[in-house]
Amino acid sequence: MFKKWYYAAIVIIAILFIVNNSIRPIYHTQINEKLFEDYTVTIYRDNWGVPHIFGMKDKDTAYGLAFAHAEDDLETIQNIILASKGNLAQVHGKVGAANDYMVQLLKINDVVNDNIDQVSKDIVAICDAYADGLNHYALINPDKVIRGLFPVSGKDIIAGFVHRMPLMFGLDNVLSDLAQNKKPSFSANIDSGNQTQFDQTLLGSNVVAVSPSRSADGHTRIAINSHQPWTGPVAWYEVHLKSEEGLDIVGGLFPGSPVVFLGHNRNIGWSHTVNRPDLIDVYELEMHPDDKNKYFFQGRWEKLEVTKAKIPVKLWGPFRWTFTEEILWSVHGPVIKNDLGYFAVRYSGYGEVRHVEQWFRMNKSKDLNEFIEAMRMLALPMFNTLYADKVGNLYYVYNALLPIRGSDSYDWSGIIPGTTGRALWRGYFSYDDLPKVINPQSGFLQNCNSTPFLATSGYDNPDKSFFPKNLGIELFQTNRALRMHETYGKDESITKDEFYQYKFDTKYSKNSVMAINLRKFLAEATTDDKDINDALSILRNWDLDTDSTNNAMHLAYDAIRPHFDPNKYDYNYSEIMGRLESAVAWSMKHYGTLNVKWGEILRLKRGQTDLPLSGGPDIVRAIYSKKENNNRIGIAGDCYFQIVEWDQEGNVSAESIHQFGAATLDSSSQHYNDQAHLFASHKMKPVLMNLDDIKLNLEKMYQPVSYTHLTLPTNREV
Repeated sequence: MFKKWYYAAIVIIAILFIVNNSIRPIYHTQINEKLFEDYTVTIYRDNWGVPHIFGMKDKDTAYGLAFAHAEDDLETIQNIILASKGNLAQVHGKVGAANDYMVQLLKINDVVNDNIDQVSKDIVAICDAYADGLNHYALINPDKVIRGLFPVSGKDIIAGFVHRMPLMFGLDNVLSDLAQNKKPSFSANIDSGNQTQFDQTLLGSNVVAVSPSRSADGHTRIAINSHQPWTGPVAWYEVHLKSEEGLDIVGGLFPGSPVVFLGHNRNIGWSHTVNRPDLIDVYELEMHPDDKNKYFFQGRWEKLEVTKAKIPVKLWGPFRWTFTEEILWSVHGPVIKNDLGYFAVRYSGYGEVRHVEQWFRMNKSKDLNEFIEAMRMLALPMFNTLYADKVGNLYYVYNALLPIRGSDSYDWSGIIPGTTGRALWRGYFSYDDLPKVINPQSGFLQNCNSTPFLATSGYDNPDKSFFPKNLGIELFQTNRALRMHETYGKDESITKDEFYQYKFDTKYSKNSVMAINLRKFLAEATTDDKDINDALSILRNWDLDTDSTNNAMHLAYDAIRPHFDPNKYDYNYSEIMGRLESAVAWSMKHYGTLNVKWGEILRLKRGQTDLPLSGGPDIVRAIYSKKENNNRIGIAGDCYFQIVEWDQEGNVSAESIHQFGAATLDSSSQHYNDQAHLFASHKMKPVLMNLDDIKLNLEKMYQPVSYTHLTLPTNREV
């Protein structure tokens, strides 16, 4: 008997090995390198390693971008493609299985295949070219490639956006909660403690602009200041794209994107901040007592659509096993069955595939009218968007694909009954219905993940009474928005130096969640413990600043733990006192004193670089961190950003900075952390757009087609 099982095991292992290698072919046998000869593009790496990609056509720049980004971070790009194809578990094991099930549950491949004709041919060509750039890099670097992943296609790039977009407004959290028998969390949460390697949760952002009427020198300025994780699939990458078809843009994008998400060209600039409208509804289905695949809807029993998901999962070494899981769909959308029942999920933008197209139209816009036409596409289901241009126009829109909900008799923030069509959406609000501001009299616009109804000062804000309450539009001000109004909003003649100074603001407002709840706590706080009394004394003398030299921030941060939404902060005296006691004990243990400078605790660490930082949660200089030994290490927040200006003649100039450098994953590169010292000291580097300037600050240039390099001496100046 033992021998029979032994030979059976050998046969199974042999079959698994054959199958494994048959589904993971050697890449270079599948592609003809001559396919890449049609692309005319040169990559110029400046002294900071930033790629300036000059192509004949728009698609040439996309090909060059993919090649350059792969040089800096192929691993993350590959993981993003794996995730969107539903193949994470094949490479990373069971940790990727939930993602792979979600890809099949949401029918991402079907969505792309069924709707690809909605995407303009020039955008399909750009996505195909981007895929070719990745394929070319993979071909000549086989040792860096995940076997079986390449070649990739333009459809794979589009699928990456279809996969990524609903995760940005928290769909993965809702599905995860349902799978774990929990009440869903209906929006992305910056305080989430269960972020995974491929979590797409966004952390916030700032954007502010002033027109010539508010500038001391008559210039238009915009601060493009997104807050993101510092590493991973949603970490910023800086690039300059230029073609002879009119593309000429500098900005930030995520791995896997052929277009810039935020940045500026010679005429316009824009940025996004995360908004959190209610874009997801969950319906509880009433199931048939005898037939588990029937649900009650509109007075009759309807059949669920039932299919099977097949999920190959890596076990160990070369061995994989394919698991099957049931997929259910109702008229409302995909269905999750758990111990509490059957729940269907509906979310904004299902079936949309034109995300790349809208961003590309924004990239190439030459003026406000063209930019608004791009925004009218509503292919992006979320993101506040704020714009400025060379003639002094300012524009803000609360961009969102807002569902038209048929009845106010339901609590749309909770679980909805799935038995009636009255609870189904009746389409989406149009672009014209969205909150927006164009050229406010104040000459000042901002958004910091805050209410759209206080985007400016004065009387030009949208009227919230015109908008239904069931849309989930924010009504609160974050600390960052309060500080924008207290700095830019109160200064009627802003110099260039002041514009920069306000961008690096490190204070909490007296009206912030932090300040209000700290005052409340200090009014109640009593203790006989000497160390706690010393801590209370330090907090009473705190000026609400989070500068690196401040000695109170570490205590306030740990004790209060503010949320940017005041409606989500639950004041509890006992909990705050307990947290303060823990903070005091931690400080005494690691530093032997309570008078510790914030910059000694809050650090930027990257390779051998270890620098003090200013800022903190919900500060304009936003820094989110995690405890590591006796420090807090920055992991997210303020990161890649630009400050752009146009003079009175319309000439553009800009500065930018990245928290680390252009080599986002290559620790052997000098550009792995060469911008960190500037970032930590609140300094920036010039943005180069003219080829002559780029060549004067050139590190190397090459053409991916021939992959020949010309390396020049480094000559870096800030």
